[in-house]
Amino acid sequence: MAGEVNYPDYLALDELLGLQRPRSTPEHPDELLFIVVHQASELWFKVIIQQLRALIDELKRGDVERALWHVQRVNTLMRIVAEQLSSLDTLPPQRFLQFRNFLGSSSGQQSIQFRVIGALSGMRDDAFVSALKAAGTVPASIQEALDVPRLEDLFVDLAANRGRTVESLYTGPGPDPLFFLAEALLEYDQAFQRWRFLHVQLVERIIGPMTGGTGGTLGAKYLSQSVTQRFFPKLWALRAKLVVPT
Repeated sequence: MAGEVNYPDYLALDELLGLQRPRSTPEHPDELLFIVVHQASELWFKVIIQQLRALIDELKRGDVERALWHVQRVNTLMRIVAEQLSSLDTLPPQRFLQFRNFLGSSSGQQSIQFRVIGALSGMRDDAFVSALKAAGTVPASIQEALDVPRLEDLFVDLAANRGRTVESLYTGPGPDPLFFLAEALLEYDQAFQRWRFLHVQLVERIIGPMTGGTGGTLGAKYLSQSVTQRFFPKLWALRAKLVVPT
């Protein structure tokens, strides 16, 4: 048996709890909350990326049941990431402004992991790619994610390999595992957009709808434009096709 490991050592609590380093002088009491929420988000992003990569592997292998399991876990994690934003609803604008200048050029839009999640999920539109290139050299982790087939394409290919079209999953004799996987993927799309919507509302609540963000970003204006982006446009379009047949 390996050497005895206790709870603080296993979780590296000394290092973890030493990573919250407020910049305000004197230290603003609300800056710790602000840091913890964003650090926690990045930790959850790390797990989400792990699960998305596992999902991609299962889709490539054609294992519907295990793919469904990973999507359901991602959906649970997305709910956690979204719900923790509510803690920042307790941060009124006048108090945020008391330490905002100490943030420098930092902005949530600089999160590499957030971009990796978007790329792995299938975000490949011109605006997304242009924004990456405008920021300089595309980080290797993001480029690697961009080189992976889109989730929606992998799902459509998986269905085709089983002799199914996406439409047949909704018009056939009854729900099957592929149908539930399609619905879980759509739920992921909704969960991601819900997180973005809550993020927009949070930013508007703290700095206003038209105020620029830190680091020269467009703030809520940019975020609100991104809410309409979808990972699975074919699954969304199918609904309209079913209601209004062509």
